Amino acid sequence: MRADGPVVRSMPMQGTLLSRAFFEASPDVVAPRLLGKVLGLRTSGGLLAGRIVETEAYLGPHNDPPDPAAHAYRGPTPRNRVLFGPAAHAYVYAIYGRYFCMNITCETAGRAGCVLLRALEPVAGAEQMARNRGLKAGAQGKQLTSGPSRLCQALGLNRAAHDGLDLLDLASPLQVREDGFQVSEVLVTVRIGINVAADLPLRFALPEHHCVSGPKRLSGERVRIG
Repeated sequence: MRADGPVVRSMPMQGTLLSRAFFEASPDVVAPRLLGKVLGLRTSGGLLAGRIVETEAYLGPHNDPPDPAAHAYRGPTPRNRVLFGPAAHAYVYAIYGRYFCMNITCETAGRAGCVLLRALEPVAGAEQMARNRGLKAGAQGKQLTSGPSRLCQALGLNRAAHDGLDLLDLASPLQVREDGFQVSEVLVTVRIGINVAADLPLRFALPEHHCVSGPKRLSGERVRIG
């Protein structure tokens, strides 16, 4: 199955689309609120979807001080131009020449904040996710969608087909939705996998969730959210 192949646009997704205003806040506000929401992708082979269980916030260059780990740190480029557009669009970029990571743009046009999706819990299409990852049927969520590159591989997300998609457009094959799942507490930790500004507490996860990347037990602060 190719992620850039024919899309079954009539295939229903569970839940309702979030509002644009939800994403027009600062990334450190949006990132914890995204936990529990569902990322869904319609493909020619069926619906692939996962519940967001881990995120990281990356701040725009308008912040004081700006975030040196953010792709928008030095201003707009052909690679990161999506970040400087409106909120709730997919920013997909390549790493190591073969893997991809997906972010969701935040704030209003020109301010360039975003949230990196770090882990999902599969809720639809797990068998296809396993095939996309080159794993045997029955592979568990931790193997499928734990880590930003794994989740992109599992869903078949890539820059050519998915960068710039509006996640709130009913016609878009890639959407973010709310299905009533309640989150009352999140774990806040420092970001990982970066060499600068790694001490900022901008990584958020569902406490003790089995699909969160890294070790089973994470150290951090538990924060209640309403």
